[in-house]
Amino acid sequence: MSSARLLPAYLGWALLWVVVQALLLWSVGIGPGIALSDALLTNLLLVGAGHAMSKGLRYYQPGLWQGAYLFGWSLGLAGLCLTLFYGLTGKLHKGDQAYLAFVEATLAVRMVYAWLMVLLLLLLSWMWFYTRERRQDEDRKAAAEKLAREAELYNLRQQLQPHFLFNSLNSISALVGARPEQARQMIQQLSDFLRGTLRQEQQQLVTLEEELQQLQLYLEIEKVRFGHRLQTTLEIDEAARQMRLPALLLQPVVENAIKFGLYGTLGPTVIALRADAQDHLHLQIRNPYDPDTLRSAQGTGFGLNSIRRRLYLLYARQDLLGTRQEENVFITTINIPQ
Repeated sequence: MSSARLLPAYLGWALLWVVVQALLLWSVGIGPGIALSDALLTNLLLVGAGHAMSKGLRYYQPGLWQGAYLFGWSLGLAGLCLTLFYGLTGKLHKGDQAYLAFVEATLAVRMVYAWLMVLLLLLLSWMWFYTRERRQDEDRKAAAEKLAREAELYNLRQQLQPHFLFNSLNSISALVGARPEQARQMIQQLSDFLRGTLRQEQQQLVTLEEELQQLQLYLEIEKVRFGHRLQTTLEIDEAARQMRLPALLLQPVVENAIKFGLYGTLGPTVIALRADAQDHLHLQIRNPYDPDTLRSAQGTGFGLNSIRRRLYLLYARQDLLGTRQEENVFITTINIPQ
């Protein structure tokens, strides 16, 4: 709010004190007309001083340790208001010697009143602009934090593509010589997957239905790599399909399940995905694992770590992703607030 928009507040403040001062003067024997003009002139001058102060405070904000400046300003402006009041009163009421004598007799009281009122207006203006500046600083800080958070989220999402892409290209390279038809099929599926990823690039959240379509493209690519060894089961609550979750969240979780479920084994492996609609979206991914294989295939752990970080950046909670082991089954659970 600019100082011009503070003017109505000052005028309302002045009107209140015009009434109070006029009634006070009337009670000590001053005629109602003179009492009203006295109160109007006094408080309009104070409003003008307050408005002038707000203009200055808009461009100059003394710090807390510079409070002495406020007292100096208020004293100087009070003296200026009283000087103007005395001069104007002498011209407006030059024939009313009794009233002019009353004004002279009350100059000290008027000076104290003017100083206190100007000081109060000055302090209120200073607090207003100080609070506004702090709020603007907080808004700028929040905007900067939001930009940094979005940049980190974007960076995490961008890292997921090369992470998966390198694995797929290595598989295509291995298939080109021995199984060229499957290599061509995998290239087409990879192209569809990346095209879908680009479409989701501008979306922070997608429906579970959209996420499952993208996940299905990923699984088709992986099934070319692993053949009959990779089997998947999906148990999706119909009510959960339209619930929303961060885009490209499931692919690294399933990739992690494939990594620890199939690497180092020769037989078929079932990766199970379940989604339930509660007061939140509850996701569970299960994969078998061998503890010895798990220790030998640790790697960087980028997939789950990136998901945990993304969920924290989006929802400010650390408890949305959990993992546990039950006998020879590794279970990853994700809860997405709605």
